[in-house]
Amino acid sequence: MKENFQIYNKEFEGPFNLPLTIKSGQTSQPAWLEQDGYFQELVVAENKPCLIKIKCGSKNMASSLEVEVESPYEIALKTVQDTIKDIFGLNDDLNNLYKFLEKDPKLSPTIEFCRGLRVFKAHNPFECVISSITSANNSIIRWNRSIRMMSEKWGDMYHFPTGDFYTFPSPKKILTVPEHEVEELEYCGGEKNIAECVNNLKTCGVGYRGNYIKRASKIINEDLDLNTIARMNYQEAFQTLLEIPGVGPKVADCILLYGFGRGEAFPVDVWISRIISKLYFHGEKIKPDKIREYGRERFGKYAGYVQLYLFHYARKSGLLDELKPRI
Repeated sequence: MKENFQIYNKEFEGPFNLPLTIKSGQTSQPAWLEQDGYFQELVVAENKPCLIKIKCGSKNMASSLEVEVESPYEIALKTVQDTIKDIFGLNDDLNNLYKFLEKDPKLSPTIEFCRGLRVFKAHNPFECVISSITSANNSIIRWNRSIRMMSEKWGDMYHFPTGDFYTFPSPKKILTVPEHEVEELEYCGGEKNIAECVNNLKTCGVGYRGNYIKRASKIINEDLDLNTIARMNYQEAFQTLLEIPGVGPKVADCILLYGFGRGEAFPVDVWISRIISKLYFHGEKIKPDKIREYGRERFGKYAGYVQLYLFHYARKSGLLDELKPRI
């Protein structure tokens, strides 16, 4: 299939800032590659690979979106359109979100810095799990690079006029991958020296998380169908994800928010703890689980968006620098 079409602004509520959404560091997936004005990524729709290229018709956040899709297989166009809307949070009503934020003087300033920012939802839940595990105590640039390298090394490659694109490897495939160069050397029976062992997770820059990635892949391959997470209530899904190695409360909430669109999830790291403490508790030191509970109760169905907006606002307004510990 090969199709060009538009998604008109009347099809979604509120503004949409495509570059900001893609580059905001959400752990659903690495940022889509940018080329010739388009953001592009290989997405699976109807269990078939499909290259999606998308750009804004103009710099106006109320403009329509221009989309090109291409696949070696036939895929229903509506499926592709619905997939795009799901990935970019175009089913979310940002006008109502802004009405909610405006009611809180501490949240209303975030709108100016974040206008058009939407939840960037995973097109592959397993990739989101591994991305979220890999992002822990890591920079956005590094974990993006790690996930890209894993796809290029062990995913399926598809060639298009704009280049080669890769699916993210399956849990079963990850289980065949050595964790580090010593294990790879053992796998090959000593037929190459250790300097030649570059086909392992460590070479993707995941560090100590390689062990978590292997163990998580084993559980998801053998015991946990990620599709069942979407059918669970929030608390059941949260507790289920905590059983995956490398998944703590913050990572579990990232997976629920960015992998499954659970808006009531409120991922809490050290920065969100400091931001909430500064804004609502006069700088008092509060445990992360209490911050998470407070965020979920106070912000309700908008908790995930509040977390996303607060963090981006803090980065761009200088609040994050203000909250850094003084030496």
